[in-house]
Amino acid sequence: MTRRSAAVLAALGLFALGALPGCGIRATTVPVDVGAAPSRVSCKKPPSTPTGPSGVQGIRATVEMVCGAQLVGVERLVPIPEKKPSRDAVVLVGQALLEALQREPSAEEREAGFTTEVPAGLTAGAPRPGDPAGTVRLSRKPEDLPPVALSQIVCTLSESDALSAGPGPVVLGGPDSDPPRAWECSDAVRSRPEAVPTLGDVVRPGTTTGAPTPVPTKS
Repeated sequence: MTRRSAAVLAALGLFALGALPGCGIRATTVPVDVGAAPSRVSCKKPPSTPTGPSGVQGIRATVEMVCGAQLVGVERLVPIPEKKPSRDAVVLVGQALLEALQREPSAEEREAGFTTEVPAGLTAGAPRPGDPAGTVRLSRKPEDLPPVALSQIVCTLSESDALSAGPGPVVLGGPDSDPPRAWECSDAVRSRPEAVPTLGDVVRPGTTTGAPTPVPTKS
């Protein structure tokens, strides 16, 4: 081996030794924002199909379902229960909407990510004497319901002309003599249904659903 060849080999060896620490991916302390994790649900509303049991009367309604941890309205044809002398329109519509919320989403809706948190067996009853017009008395205290279920109920009932005299609070009560309370369906409730206030504002007797007068409550 000539002296020149030996010098070249020595130079190459030094280059290789210097390159070793730089192999692979160099660690960094700078955080890298790669964005939110991709959603696994589409929340794509299925096509509106106003179909229902043959011969059963129904109404078109927007039913608020849960998808991607938010509320998303789905158009439905909601069957109305058979009218009885002791039941008024508010009770009939309220019960029909509750049943629609309790019903399991269709296969197409489940594939898109839609679910419901409204418990089975929850029913709507008539208001008590002195309750504001449009009050819906539930078979369970509203504050005892899961927050997401309460948000679904409030936002679904708020869009019903039979239960609300225009944009405004929904007035709900329980089966006991406690005064009814008002809940708002706001953008915050739709985007974070789990954060709905457990207790709404107490409503004075004689007021209407569209413009209730809240009574200050102790914190």
